[in-house]
Amino acid sequence: MLLGTVLVLLLLGSAGPASAHAALRDTDPKDGAVLKSAPRHLTLTFTESVGLLEDSFRVLDPDNHRLRLDRAEHAPEGSDTARVTLPAKLAEGTYVVAWRVVSADSHPVSGAFTFSVGKPSVTTATVDTGPVENPVTAGLYNIARYLAYLAAALLIGTAVFMAACRPPDPAPLRRLLRAGWWTLAAATVALLLLRGPYESGAAPAFDPSAFTDTLTTRPGLVLLARLALLVPAALFVVRLLRPRPLSFAWLASGAALCVGLALTWAAGEHASAGLQVPVAMTSSVLHVLAMAVWLGGLTALLTTLYKSSAAVLPAVVRTISRLAFWSVTVLVATGVYQSWRGLGSWTALTDTTYGRLLVAKLIAVLLLLVMADMSRRWTARLAQVEAAVPERVPEPAGGPPLPPSEPATAGSTSSPAHAGLRRSVLAEVAVGVVVMVLTTVLTGTLPGRAATEAAEAASTTGLATASVTTIPFAVGTARGKVQITLDPGRTGDNSVEAVVLAPDGGLATVPELRLSFTLPAQDIGPIDAEVTDKGGYWGTSSLNLPLAGDWMMKVTVRVSEIDQVSESKTVKIEG
Repeated sequence: MLLGTVLVLLLLGSAGPASAHAALRDTDPKDGAVLKSAPRHLTLTFTESVGLLEDSFRVLDPDNHRLRLDRAEHAPEGSDTARVTLPAKLAEGTYVVAWRVVSADSHPVSGAFTFSVGKPSVTTATVDTGPVENPVTAGLYNIARYLAYLAAALLIGTAVFMAACRPPDPAPLRRLLRAGWWTLAAATVALLLLRGPYESGAAPAFDPSAFTDTLTTRPGLVLLARLALLVPAALFVVRLLRPRPLSFAWLASGAALCVGLALTWAAGEHASAGLQVPVAMTSSVLHVLAMAVWLGGLTALLTTLYKSSAAVLPAVVRTISRLAFWSVTVLVATGVYQSWRGLGSWTALTDTTYGRLLVAKLIAVLLLLVMADMSRRWTARLAQVEAAVPERVPEPAGGPPLPPSEPATAGSTSSPAHAGLRRSVLAEVAVGVVVMVLTTVLTGTLPGRAATEAAEAASTTGLATASVTTIPFAVGTARGKVQITLDPGRTGDNSVEAVVLAPDGGLATVPELRLSFTLPAQDIGPIDAEVTDKGGYWGTSSLNLPLAGDWMMKVTVRVSEIDQVSESKTVKIEG
């Protein structure tokens, strides 16, 4: 049941393109600028520091030929910039710039803009900027990320449960420890292998040179550090499985390993960039550890309740209950700080994807607290039953006779108290998995503070905030997708560029393409965009969308005299 829940959430969580921490703040030259003389450099400024790729800039000249460029580098202003030197002499006309960088929190971001030298070209070249990442590569990479989070929670939480609670029958927990270790190791290796294609937006394939480059980047070094920590972690797991109690040195080593593993997440995601980085990373480490102790500990308790051959002592349940209480306390404190740091304002709760995901996580956490309260009530009842029995007489069933109010033995796994505790802990673990998945999705979503900052920068600098939507289509044997750019993607006049792409990503030509917009909430439309063939793309500069809202964009592609197909997708138009 839990596996099914996780898979459904994985599919839902990766259905759309992943956002990242860094957002484009400014470009030099400005998007759409007409310059008297050719610039010597292209410079992009972001809201956070970014990493550069070998192919971070692609520039097409007015004849649709790609310019030869040196490798991009950071401008003197800082690591939140990307700069490339242009050839000495640029011909008159319009140039298209496609860019791709890696955010400081490890997620790639990309986009495109144009500028003109002398005067704009009659026909503007069009370049396929593609999606933020290859869908297959992104899906595999995100699945590996989810599995790594869940495996870390299972490994750390089970280890803490065994060390702190000392269950009478640890045998069922051995599989959990081994499963957590092996899954985390496999997921980390997969992330290392997929890192290069994920950054470049390529299909999943092993490229030795890209893999070597990955090992020199911060995300690659973080993953290598995680693999290195798993070696002593394996030794600790082997020692933990022995019946002898752990010494202080072993406990201290185990705690250090847990902190080190949690640090590999803090060093590669939102906490590693932005404001108050030391405080944010400390908060992130505590947040990951608290979540792991809570969710992993509950999973270990659930396994013990169902699989243990010996009676589960109330002392074990009370100990994990206390650990869960302190974990919740830490989660609340660090969650409030991280929410403030990521949102920046109350309006971001409803106006940004990050805020809406945060609200969903908050609701799930509240439900989790309700489940936890039920578990504590069953724990208290179990302790009362145990205290009501003055003498324990060993029985084959594993527990002493119950008072008249209990139909089974107090310590047996068939008592009402145990049955109720099993059900409540199972529900708690299920909701906990949902919280973990939402947490993972949040780490790959543009924080509200960064989104607001980028929007404000765009409004003050004139940087266009174009809306780019990709709609796949299939009719007969023809396959492809239409990439539609609305500039600026707001109410009023918009320019439209629609590019038809073949399955291999190259440009495709079709005899006819129609585009219309409908606003169902206000019963407006359909509004025909009246796009015309511009020679390589379909476009218009006179689409007027009068109201903000979720517009239904319908594209009709005719590929032959008799074959055509219509597809629709919702696009948000800002006010």
